[in-house]
Amino acid sequence: MTTKPHNADPAENHTEPVAQTDYSTWGLVIGASLISTGLAAYEIVPASITPIIRGSLHIGPTSAGLLVGIMFGTAVVVSLPAGAVLDRADSRTAMAFAVFTLVIAGTWGWIAGRGGDYRAVIASRVLGGIAYVVVWNAGIDMVGRAVDGSHRATAIGFFTASGPIGFALGQGTGPLIAKWFGWPTVFLAFTVPTLIGFVVFWPASRGHGASRTDAPSLREFGAVLRSRDVWLVGFLGFLGYALYLFVNSWGASYLTQELGFSLAVSGLLVAVFPAVGVVSRISSGLLSDRLFDSRRKPIVLGSFGLAAPLILTFTQLRSLPLLFGVLLLTGFAVQLTLGLSFTYVREVVDPRVAATAVAFQTSIGLAGAFLAPIAGGAVVKSTGFDTAFLLAGAVAICGVIVAWRAPEPAYS
Repeated sequence: MTTKPHNADPAENHTEPVAQTDYSTWGLVIGASLISTGLAAYEIVPASITPIIRGSLHIGPTSAGLLVGIMFGTAVVVSLPAGAVLDRADSRTAMAFAVFTLVIAGTWGWIAGRGGDYRAVIASRVLGGIAYVVVWNAGIDMVGRAVDGSHRATAIGFFTASGPIGFALGQGTGPLIAKWFGWPTVFLAFTVPTLIGFVVFWPASRGHGASRTDAPSLREFGAVLRSRDVWLVGFLGFLGYALYLFVNSWGASYLTQELGFSLAVSGLLVAVFPAVGVVSRISSGLLSDRLFDSRRKPIVLGSFGLAAPLILTFTQLRSLPLLFGVLLLTGFAVQLTLGLSFTYVREVVDPRVAATAVAFQTSIGLAGAFLAPIAGGAVVKSTGFDTAFLLAGAVAICGVIVAWRAPEPAYS
């Protein structure tokens, strides 16, 4: 197990009031998770209605992929600076800033979509990307410091599960919202769960927002960036997120354009891919700790090893039950890596710079999420879906190779 730094945050002392796992603390966890769920749904929802957006805005598949990828690209750039600021700022105030930034971004995207202004839609998504990364980093920071040690892993796992829940919400309801209210409404709709979450979060989080005073130094920050182990684990996150976003972004379009399913059916079918992450992300650490004596490599090896053949055979299937089963298993496999990678990277560095390593993992992982929808769109446009899924399978095989070479953390 990872040892705590000698100068750990005082909030982690179980005798401090802020660390007590009481009603208000779980209100903080639930509220922050609802905020993150709304943002995740906003993040992925254009992928569920790509054919409608392409027809309305007269754009190609690469430009359509950018509607999803641009948020991750923004997060890649903003994550480390945001983490540095959050180390010195009030995380509670930062969450409030992010929520209202999303409201502005969603409203802007709705207006731009109604006006057919693609560039303004992209700009609104950049603003949404800033809100996303602030909520993610500040949420993990606050949940980790608010909940006592005996429940902390459960609470953080609950918060990170907001990602797949939000993706499933966006994939499953996006086509219905577009049908009933017009497609630009998808940018506005998911501000609602975010605002509901904020109503729960704000009163419950009172007293939990104070920043730490032991932010990593520039020298310690550089040591993380020079670590070969950190880069290997980070690359696993890059590959995992690339697979995750490729299927999320282009799965529904494939089912609609190539197999003839309705957009609503395709969206609901693909929604199972992120939805299973609620189980996968939470259980990845449990499987590692209980089944493999806290070894991490077997989980990531199994993750990519199972995903590779499933992705390679996906375009050969025509049966709805088989497609459902493959999406379910692939989503579970891929998200084992996504669930474990943030724990994994903390364990290959000195505990003093664990937070910096997590920020780096976020940045490099989301780089894969940024590139995958855009690259996938380019391949679909030039050579079709079969080649795109073949290359995605090759990415999974690459993940097996990298996982084999990745370090096994030392435990004390």
